[in-house]
Amino acid sequence: MGVHGDDQGALDRDAALAPHACAARPREAGDGLTEPPASLERAALVAALRRVGQGDRAALQEVYRRTSSKLYGVCLRIFPDRDDAEDALQDAYINVWQKAAQFDPARASPITWLVALTRNKAIDRLRASGRRIAAPIEAAGEIADDRPDAEACLIEAEADERILACIQMLDKSDATLIRTAFFEGSTYADIAERASMPLGTVKSRIRRALLKLRSCLA
Repeated sequence: MGVHGDDQGALDRDAALAPHACAARPREAGDGLTEPPASLERAALVAALRRVGQGDRAALQEVYRRTSSKLYGVCLRIFPDRDDAEDALQDAYINVWQKAAQFDPARASPITWLVALTRNKAIDRLRASGRRIAAPIEAAGEIADDRPDAEACLIEAEADERILACIQMLDKSDATLIRTAFFEGSTYADIAERASMPLGTVKSRIRRALLKLRSCLA
């Protein structure tokens, strides 16, 4: 794939951290966590991607540190097996290394671009393996228009008042499913087991909830 041995080694070391990234803890009032303002976080990620595009491997490590938990969650929704998801995540960051120079912040936010890149690479990997693409690639992401899909909006604006307000408009049980899937990094299989619900039901309810969120955010 055109990645030098040293670059591959650096990515291998970073990818080894992926299991620790699988559960980005939801924010709770009074839990002591502080987050930088979204605008500052976005600006820092844009700057890091620009440096990656110039061949800065330290910047790639920064991008990984800022985004790996979120992108690992994307991979888990395509590859429920964690080993497969970790391999897909590594593929995604190799792709980021190769394509960062193409990122245009005027056309998409950095996390939206990274989510799309990760999802597409994971789907390519799944197809190459001959396995069937599963339902977690939700219908909301397949609607053709130029707006960010619901999953990217959720990941980018996790703490944003607008998206939280939209989530509160959902049925309580659907809101819980969305929070668990997107803010905690749980797989659909994990959610089905915890909720004592058929896997197909979990997938269809999350797809419907994503479509409602997409409409709310439009």
